[in-house]
Amino acid sequence: MARLGVFGGSFDPPHLGHLVLAEAALRGLGLNRVLWVLTPAPPHKQGWKISPLAVRERMVSIMVEQNPQFDFSRVEMERPGPHYMVDTVMELGRRWPGDALVLLLGGDSLRDLPSWGRPQLLLEQCTLGVMRRPGAEPRLAELEEVLPGISKRTEFFDAPRMDISSSEIRRRVRSGAAYDHLVLPRVAAVIAGEGLYLEDAGGASPG
Repeated sequence: MARLGVFGGSFDPPHLGHLVLAEAALRGLGLNRVLWVLTPAPPHKQGWKISPLAVRERMVSIMVEQNPQFDFSRVEMERPGPHYMVDTVMELGRRWPGDALVLLLGGDSLRDLPSWGRPQLLLEQCTLGVMRRPGAEPRLAELEEVLPGISKRTEFFDAPRMDISSSEIRRRVRSGAAYDHLVLPRVAAVIAGEGLYLEDAGGASPG
């Protein structure tokens, strides 16, 4: 039985922090592969200006090429939205029968899990692989009151601290600040070539 990491996001743009998290998860959680799941239009980001799907697909494909244990999953691109992670994980379970799915999360996403769509069902479909952040240990006891069984379904892994976010990169592009050191060179070339993030998106959405 293989252990497959599920790494989902809008990846607008994908950055070095994403790459570090995915590679640390491979080692720290003993994963066989990491599936990068590109979300066309995340339900929690409705109303935000988001880059064209084809452009984000090009950028994520560049990230996937960095490691032979990475795969690009189009599972959410191949079905209509809204795209909730519980539905995505269930579909991946049908596509990879017999394998164990590990949903990769940051500590902040773990804290917000009760607000996700059908979180209890999600826990029944996969385990959670959570990146441990120094000084920000998730309060599993509190989450257990809302989502019984979450403690037994959660595994932690360590990753180098990298304070990078997609929203910060978008802000830097709009303001003319340097951002090349936060993304892969080929991703930076796509951002520049497509003229991404030059217009004000109306706010800095997370991610």
